[in-house]
Amino acid sequence: MDLRILIIDPQNDFCDPKGALFVHGADDDMQRLASMLTRLKSKINDIHVTLDTHHLVDVAHPIFWINSEGQHPDPLTIINLEDVENGTWRTTNPQVQKRAVAYVKSLKAGKRYDLVIWPYHCLIGSWGHGVYPPLFNALAEWEKDFCMVDYVTKGSNLYTEHYSAVQADVPDPQDPGTMLNTKLIETLEEADMIALSGEALNFCLANTVTDIADHFGEANIKKLVLLEDATSAVPGKAFEPLTTKFIQAMTARGMQVAKTTDFLT
Repeated sequence: MDLRILIIDPQNDFCDPKGALFVHGADDDMQRLASMLTRLKSKINDIHVTLDTHHLVDVAHPIFWINSEGQHPDPLTIINLEDVENGTWRTTNPQVQKRAVAYVKSLKAGKRYDLVIWPYHCLIGSWGHGVYPPLFNALAEWEKDFCMVDYVTKGSNLYTEHYSAVQADVPDPQDPGTMLNTKLIETLEEADMIALSGEALNFCLANTVTDIADHFGEANIKKLVLLEDATSAVPGKAFEPLTTKFIQAMTARGMQVAKTTDFLT
């Protein structure tokens, strides 16, 4: 059997309690996932790890936006099209105002999330960008058999969010890194089974899996197995329903659900 593992954003800023955007439970998720990788080490054909990768200045960071009082938005502020059009929020750099308005319009037209302002996180070169150590150690052990983890970066284009590992929320035609990652999709499509894990369940994992499924062919979706104890959701009234919506939609299309302790036992 060709077994491939897809791990979404297992980084310190999400998985360590000291991280800038700690997802409650993510530290335990990664411990369980590391144990599973150790147990299945000889059976794994490929491991793909995505890395959220940001500059300080980013459309979803506070510094990008400002109000009439000269204040930047607090983390978890939601900025919708009306907020931008009525001037509640404008770009700190006036030169990119037009582009930002077009971006928020594209989010609405594409039925993506409204723009969420996040704490500064996964900054390139920072501690927060690194892979959570318990998982990194398990990945390194797997590589000792002359295997190679495929690290996939996303999010370095400061003008678009990149929740999904296979395409930005609004792809930038001038930046190939924001366009559909057909190579990753085609590689996963070759597998007999794909184990899904990582953070956060209701944002980056949900978007990645949905985008893969939409370009996968419905018959292949049954290959997907969500490791429910190796992923956690961002809490909050506005965010929690996204978890249920994702799982219900994808299981209806054929995605399976399992625990790391039971997977392939």
